[in-house]
Amino acid sequence: MVKLRLKRCGRKQRAVYRIVAIDVRSRREGRDLRKVGFYDPIKNQSCLNVPAILYFLEKGAQPTGTVRDILKKAEVFK
Repeated sequence: MVKLRLKRCGRKQRAVYRIVAIDVRSRREGRDLRKVGFYDPIKNQSCLNVPAILYFLEKGAQPTGTVRDILKKAEVFK
């Protein structure tokens, strides 16, 4: 099963996250299937590849709670 989840990047005390499509059994920093977005919680901005996200959602990928909130804020679920 595939999930849309956050992958931590950046330096200490200055985290930024990539939104990735990744296998459920992989760890947080594991190999991802595809990078589909970017989220910076400090600046509160996100950059999303909406066609790729919709593709994975149509194929049955489940977003985690935080990713679901980011997608709702970006109005992807319209």
